[in-house]
Amino acid sequence: MKPCPYAKKCSGCQLQNLTYDEQLSMKQVKLIKLLGKYGHIEEIIGMESPYFYRNKIQSAMGIKNGRIISGIYQSVTHRITPVDGCMLEDKCAEPIVKTIRELCPSFKIKAYDLNTGSGFLRHILVRKGFSTGEIMVVLVTARGDFRSKRSFVNELLRRHPEITTVVWNINPTETPLMLGEYSEILYGDGYIRDTLCGLSFRISPRSFYQINPIQTEKLYAIAKEYASLTGKERVIDAYCGTGTIGMTMADSVKEVIGVEINADAVADAKENAKLNRIKNIKFHNADAGDFMRDMASRGEKADVVITDPPRAGCSIQFLRSLITLAPKRIVYISCNPETLARDISTLVKKGYKVAKMQGVDMFPHTQHVESVVCLSRK
Repeated sequence: MKPCPYAKKCSGCQLQNLTYDEQLSMKQVKLIKLLGKYGHIEEIIGMESPYFYRNKIQSAMGIKNGRIISGIYQSVTHRITPVDGCMLEDKCAEPIVKTIRELCPSFKIKAYDLNTGSGFLRHILVRKGFSTGEIMVVLVTARGDFRSKRSFVNELLRRHPEITTVVWNINPTETPLMLGEYSEILYGDGYIRDTLCGLSFRISPRSFYQINPIQTEKLYAIAKEYASLTGKERVIDAYCGTGTIGMTMADSVKEVIGVEINADAVADAKENAKLNRIKNIKFHNADAGDFMRDMASRGEKADVVITDPPRAGCSIQFLRSLITLAPKRIVYISCNPETLARDISTLVKKGYKVAKMQGVDMFPHTQHVESVVCLSRK
């Protein structure tokens, strides 16, 4: 494909100057440098077509030279780089965002100014079900009355009948690209559905759901393989989010326990389990470290713990609880190899050894690299 015209202004893709093969080689070398001392790392799994893979698109709204623009916040300046047609985003988003931008003046809707706090429309969130084709549009605004909302949505749907639901969300904070607590469904069900690893998932505006479904299926398949399941295991899915990883393993284990501190994610997880008629999985709204420590204090055990922490990695309190519970195997899914290396070092010192390691390129053209590591108790 042609080089991205926004590459020098937008900080979203840091590796546009490299071919895709060079990007994969660079990420493999990074994993080897950080994790190679613990054993062999399988060759990183890339994408056959590493473009237009993002199923969640956020477009910031702003004003430039008196006209409404939409695009991406630069990471340092927080200025908006106007973008029409990002090479990473699903192609459904660009025409929808463009239409919304065009409709705003006729409905007297002003774009929000992050510097002055004036204006109304802050950003547009578009989510698409990769397998279902369902499309959600979330209009995120500042506080205020959306007087023309019905007429606005009717015109948007007339131009884009492919949209299946529209939600209005209010973000009253100074932080950009966030969703607020208040939402109102303007059209449809307020959520979309998608299929992942043969399971159906309900995705609401605030739901966590993997951005690259093609690579997610590969990632979860590796995690399931590394768990070495026989049908008799008790598995803990720590940092379980909406329950996707645990549910993909439920058909191969005796019991799955999902633990997640975010109450909204737990509610979604329970709905997803009902949707897929999975009865051997339970979800708990709790801190995963506290939950495992309490299990250990009661003399309860787990055979496998799956952990998929944020970029900061696992806290030392979580790792201590994990070591105290002492599962036979730990499957660590990481989005940050630096914190992964730090956490593996702690686990190895406390009686675990690394059995397998595999990189997966979830975010082509960026510096991010996902990896899966299996550790077994000595």
